[in-house]
Amino acid sequence: MTGSAPFPHAPEPSAAALCALLGSPDALRDPAVRDLADRARQLLTAGADAEELGRCYAALDTALRRAGDARGLVHDSRSTRVPGVSPAIKVAVCPGPAPCARVERARDLLPAPPCAVHRTRMHKRRLGTGP
Repeated sequence: MTGSAPFPHAPEPSAAALCALLGSPDALRDPAVRDLADRARQLLTAGADAEELGRCYAALDTALRRAGDARGLVHDSRSTRVPGVSPAIKVAVCPGPAPCARVERARDLLPAPPCAVHRTRMHKRRLGTGP
């Protein structure tokens, strides 16, 4: 016996993504998105079956994309997160004793760009962290 394919993600990540979406007022500006997100919340709290939730999640995903949110409902940037773990963005910063405000993108596999003032390579750091 075959049935319709469920929403491609497990209910837990979809519920986590819904929670993140509901916590983001900017993402809920579109009335269609807001209504579908509220409907999904109601279904989830009422204990609806996986098929009904999957249909609602799929409709919400489509509404988000139509509203201009390319991530949809479940994507790396909105899906489940591990507590205490956040993505690291690496940048190159001035190596001098009195650092300037220059910040460059630092790619993992390439050396940091050179500093023209101090004539040495810039230092790689995580964005938003101390030295």
